[in-house]
Amino acid sequence: QVGLAESGGGSVQPGGSLTLSCGASESIFNFNAMAWSRQAPGNQREFVASINVGGREIYADSVKGRFTISRDAAVNTVYLQMDNLTPEDTAIYYCSAQILGRSYWGQGTQVTVSS
Repeated sequence: QVGLAESGGGSVQPGGSLTLSCGASESIFNFNAMAWSRQAPGNQREFVASINVGGREIYADSVKGRFTISRDAAVNTVYLQMDNLTPEDTAIYYCSAQILGRSYWGQGTQVTVSS
């Protein structure tokens, strides 16, 4: 069973920044890809960003140029650097890992952007 644990959420003012972390219970290179998704109240979960084993990054249009996904294999961790945050970014952010056609999810971390 793959374990994923998100951290780094919190409250920030519009225009601020946060960095989310997702620690995995095993080497992140065991996974085909790792991703961040988010779910705002009343909305469906939506894709935010992903990075595959080869390092290719993909972003949702709504976060391009503001969010950056990265990884540190030495500590089995994937990050999501979020800059220029807006109230529309308020959501629970989830980390996921994909391997052998299955997806594993963390418990999520809350991000609130308000003045």
